[in-house]
Formats: sequence, C-alpha cells, structure tokens
Amino acid sequence: MHLTTWLQRAAGRPLRRATHQTALVAAGLPLHLAVVPLWLWLLGTLAALVRAPWAVAVTPLPVLLTLVVTPLLTAGQRRRYRALVGKDLPRPAVPGPRGNWKSAVRRLAGRALWRQVCYHAVAGPLLAVLDLAVLAVRAAALVAACIYVWIWALPPQWRVTDLGYTTQAAYITAGGLALLFLGPRLTGALVRLETRAAEVLLGPSRTEKLARRVADLAESRAGVLDAVDAERRRIERDLHDGAQQRLVSLAVNLGLARATLRDLPADARKVIDEAHREAKEAIDELNNLVRGLHPAVLEDRGLDAALSGIAARLPIPVRVAVDLPQRPSATVEAVAYFVVCEALTNVVKHAQASRADVTVERIGETLLVVVADDGAGGADLAAATGGTGLAGLAKRVASVDGTFSCRSPAGGPTVITVELPCAP
Repeated sequence: MHLTTWLQRAAGRPLRRATHQTALVAAGLPLHLAVVPLWLWLLGTLAALVRAPWAVAVTPLPVLLTLVVTPLLTAGQRRRYRALVGKDLPRPAVPGPRGNWKSAVRRLAGRALWRQVCYHAVAGPLLAVLDLAVLAVRAAALVAACIYVWIWALPPQWRVTDLGYTTQAAYITAGGLALLFLGPRLTGALVRLETRAAEVLLGPSRTEKLARRVADLAESRAGVLDAVDAERRRIERDLHDGAQQRLVSLAVNLGLARATLRDLPADARKVIDEAHREAKEAIDELNNLVRGLHPAVLEDRGLDAALSGIAARLPIPVRVAVDLPQRPSATVEAVAYFVVCEALTNVVKHAQASRADVTVERIGETLLVVVADDGAGGADLAAATGGTGLAGLAKRVASVDGTFSCRSPAGGPTVITVELPCAP
C-alpha cells in the first residue's frame, strides 16, 4: 500500500508540473499576441503616409492604445504566473501617489512602463512563436504516439490491402514517444525563459531591487536596534527593582545589626562591618552599571536632565547646552547619551583638561552633538581599534547612519562632532 502511494505521488508530481507548465504556455499565447494588431495597424498607417498624408493624424492612436492596454496585459501576466505556477512577479516601484496628472507624467517618463511596453510589443510576439512551436511539438508527439489508434479507426479493408503501414507506424510511434519524452523538457525550458523575461521587463530593475533591499535592511536594522534598546531598558529595570533593592535591604540590615548588637565579639563586629562596607560598594557598582545600561532619567526626562546629571558627577566643570524643540527617537537619544558619556569619560581619563563643553541641538532632521575640551589633544580615531574608546563611539554612531568626526591636534583642543539622523 505504501509503495503504491509512493509510486502515485512520484508519477503525479512531474505530471502535475508538466500540466501546469503547458497550461502556462497556452495561456500566454493570447496575452503575447494582444499588441500585435496594434503594431500592425501602426505599420499600416506609416505605410499609408506615402499616399495619404492625412494618416499622420491616426498614427499616434496605436501607440496610445498600447500604453493604455499595457498595465492590463501586465496584470494578466502576473495573474497567469500566480495561478498556474504559483510565482509572484515582483512589482516595480510606483513613482509617487496616483490619481493626478503629475503621477501620470511620472509614469510615462519612468522606465518601468517602457520596459513593460518592450515586453508586450517585442518580447511577447517572439515568445508567442516559441509557444506555438512547443505546443505544436506536444500535439504532434501525442498524435504520432497514438498512430495505431488512428489506423484502427480506418476501414478494415484498407488495413488488409495495405500491410506496409505497420513498419511506418512503428517508426512514427517511436518518434512520437521520443517527442513525448522531450516535450516536458522543452516546455520547462520555455517556461524558464518566459519567467526570466517577465522578471527582467515586468518587474523592478536591478537598481530598484538594490534600493528596495537597502530599505529592507535599514528597516530590519532599525528593528534590531530598537529591540536591543528595549532589552537594555528591561535589564535596567530588573536590576533597579530587583537586585539593587535586595542589596539596599541587605546593607540596611547590616547597618542595624552593627548599631544594635553591641555585645558581639570583636571578630563578629569586624565581619559585620566588612559585609556592610562591601554591600555599599556593591550598591555603588550596581548604580554605575544601571546608569551605563540605560539611565531612568534619560527615559523619563530626556537628554538635558541626563547629561546634566553626568556633568554634575565629573571632577571637572562641564557646561551642558541642550536645545531640542522635541525629543528624538529613543534609539537616537540613547546613542547621543552614550556618546557624550564615553567622550566625557575619555576627557577625564586622558585629556588632562580643566573644563569641557557639551552642545546638543537639532538642525532640521539632524541631531548635532559636540563635545569639546581644553586638554592636551592628540586623540587619533584612525589609530583606535576594538569596540571601545573612539572606535566604539564611531561604530555606535554608524549603527544609526550617523557621522562621527574627531579633531584633536597635538596640544589641543579636542572637538568631537556627531551628527545623528532624526526621523520626522
């Protein structure tokens, strides 16, 4: 039973594929030949210009009708491929909104429409000739393979008086069987040729495909960045509301034990004091870690408050000027925050500066971030490697299609300029 089912499926799949391909070729004939009468009409009017100059007024009509029926024929071709072989031909990019004369002019001037006209007016008739040839071969193969059926349909007297037909019929049957074997392969090759021509002329161009691919990649990358930023905020909330609160409770309990249990041995009090000190240090480290992941003040109050908090904790004076009529997206805002954090950390560690300035402003659809200091300079972006420092800043800025530049001559000052695109 299983063997019979397997044989039925193994034989049924090629038969169904061959049937669908043959139906695709047959259905393509009327669509391929639809524009031929219009172009014959055009050739007739052009030939008539020699004898009748008034025919020049009729000459544009076939071209206009071709432009009118081209979208309809293209839709028919798409439906043919979708219904018979389950293939969706990609659509070219639409030049702007439809429904007005400007969109019509853009469509007439675009390459997509004229590629479709080329398909229906030039490639279509050529493919129709191949369709007819393949269908004729399939029909001749079927007739030749069944030659004995046609012979037995003849009167018996003819079969008795002309016995020479048996050898000829055998050759014809063998040829028909060979053509029946080659027919599906010819049909498959023609279907692949037609599909390739349809994809090239009826679908988007290579430039449009690349542009669409770039847009898809940019969208997927933006989704990944948003997901990473959301996960960072979730981790920050979990640490702040979970582990940090437990450590605070532990430090409070240890402090109470140190204050109330005065009759403990010196060794025990020393252990409690050490545990209390380590708990407070762990709280401080966790606070720094939480601020490094995604500070709550950034999400609640924006860049101005978050950057002011950073400046207040630094050992050098930092002037912060933030001018944002409206908040940028959360991802861009986080990138700007971490760029300023890392830049100010580098100023404190390496620049030997006495002061720093941070300026954040929005110019059009660009968020401009400038961090300057009066330190010794000498920072070199080209020499930076790895994922930290200036190289890490440049990579973080590039992740949102921003630009990063660092001007730091020997002796200073150092100016880091970052431009981040903001969605409207």
